[in-house]
Amino acid sequence: MKPNYFEIESIEQWQTLLDQSGERALLLLKHSTACPISGAAFKEFNVYTRKPKRPIVCALVKVIECRPVSNEIESKLGIKHESPQILLIQNGQTLWHASHWDITFERIEQQVNENIAKS
Repeated sequence: MKPNYFEIESIEQWQTLLDQSGERALLLLKHSTACPISGAAFKEFNVYTRKPKRPIVCALVKVIECRPVSNEIESKLGIKHESPQILLIQNGQTLWHASHWDITFERIEQQVNENIAKS
């Protein structure tokens, strides 16, 4: 089955999504493929991405495989890197971020509804 999110593999792709976050908000998961906690967060993210009519773009960066992209995200947003980490971005600004066990479908849904649905 095809993923319901965009996988960022270059700094150029990241910059494009960041630039477009003024038109449509971005939900970004920084995922470590070697970490079981990150695996759990990835499952929660996947549940959200399968939701019909999501009001946002969903994207994933694998932090081990794409370390320069992960570093650039930290640099651009000023949010200290953690893994797993989820960021809700609009107009180039982070509206919400969470890490580790705080990444759940319920929290994602709540934050998107509170921050994006009213925009």
